[in-house]
Amino acid sequence: MRICLVLEGCYPYVRGGVSSWMHAYIGAMPQHEFVLWVIAESREMKGKFKYEMHPNVKEIHEVFLSDALKLRPKKGLAKYKFTEEEIAELKKLIACENPSWPILFRTYKTKKVNAVDFLMGEEFLEILLEMCREKYPFVPFAELFHTVRSMLVPMLFLMGQDVPQADIYHAISTGYGGLLGAMGSWSSNKPFIVTEHGIYTREREEEILRAKWVPPYFKQQWISLFHMLSQCAYNYAVTVTSLFPRAAETQIELGCPPYKCRVIRNGIHIENFINIPPKEDNGYIDIAAIVRLSPIKDIKTMIYAFVELKAKVPNARLHILGDTDDEDYAKECVELVKQLEVKDIFFVGNTNVPEYLKNIDFTVLSSISEGQPLAVLESFAAGRPCVTTDVGCCRELLNGYADDTFGKAGVYVPPMHAEMLAAGMELLCNRKDVRVSMGKAGRERVKKYYVHTDMIRRYLENYEEALSQWQALDLS
Repeated sequence: MRICLVLEGCYPYVRGGVSSWMHAYIGAMPQHEFVLWVIAESREMKGKFKYEMHPNVKEIHEVFLSDALKLRPKKGLAKYKFTEEEIAELKKLIACENPSWPILFRTYKTKKVNAVDFLMGEEFLEILLEMCREKYPFVPFAELFHTVRSMLVPMLFLMGQDVPQADIYHAISTGYGGLLGAMGSWSSNKPFIVTEHGIYTREREEEILRAKWVPPYFKQQWISLFHMLSQCAYNYAVTVTSLFPRAAETQIELGCPPYKCRVIRNGIHIENFINIPPKEDNGYIDIAAIVRLSPIKDIKTMIYAFVELKAKVPNARLHILGDTDDEDYAKECVELVKQLEVKDIFFVGNTNVPEYLKNIDFTVLSSISEGQPLAVLESFAAGRPCVTTDVGCCRELLNGYADDTFGKAGVYVPPMHAEMLAAGMELLCNRKDVRVSMGKAGRERVKKYYVHTDMIRRYLENYEEALSQWQALDLS
């Protein structure tokens, strides 16, 4: 089988999280060929991979969104005349009202219509003037023009991309990746599936609501854009997988037909962690955060929480393991530590996590948004409990589901709440007996429910199901 993985903003350019999962996923299926269709921000990232590709990765197709800004009108060609049908669907696209994607794919993919020709044409201007009169009568037209144009350019650019050949298309998010996956399925007449680790639309909503660069009167338009893209992916996908039941419920709320939803738990290579012994007493309580330096991981709240903890537990130390996802944010975190003059916070960077966990008592995760974090599963497998925020399925990981009798494996607290995060860490610092019992519960939970081979088997079954359903439709 030739599988095209559609990826946005992660593998193979950054380490950790979904990227680590993706690398292990490909390596676990040597019997199949993989094509990577990856969306990155800038051409400066071309070929700068953080992973050595597995032999079964046969092609890598890189798409850089910054290239969309370099598009120019076609010279020496007659201007394309849009049909009434195409204009109607472009209006829906601009309004983020779920257009007919086959018509748009045919226009920009098959007919090779230049995106800039439309954005500089009379048709776009007329649609925008109508939109201004109806929805934004008190907003300067120039501001509306540049906002809508910035929303449209990436989508129109992506719809003009060449489609890699594959037997099945598998997007690891909705959003732009889901759009490419849907177009790949439409163009090649092959099945398409979606896997969401976090719910992409909800994550973008949170970012937009906090974003200072989006004026309040345009926030809903941006949110509607990502709702539209998720609907595109859900409609085209044969199956849509998530990591835990609450995530599947959210997908259904966002418009995914319930019959398409599947839950496939994450799995880790427990053999790398299961034999790690308890930490030897060294006079310190060592806490690890296995995390990318990224705003969504909310490292700053973790730092503030550690400042409070340090006042009560002077022998506590915090080790932040993982790559930098956002250079500016990483610098801000380092500067914050200096400003607060707090000692014993170490930015370790990318390291051998199983080896490092030998010298750790427990772990902490302060994310604003998560799916089913591998860092928590790895901590459990090593017999280390975890203090997490109550996001994604962290609560279920710590407490277990109804059929799970192993007991609590950590403490969860509200996100962005430094005081409660500090209190959770203080409990585990002061109670070795609690750390030990929770560590045992976590280890047993991972051994039963979160094994990598079980996860791979279920994804392979999902591929077979998607192919079988597609053949039954008599479309291939």
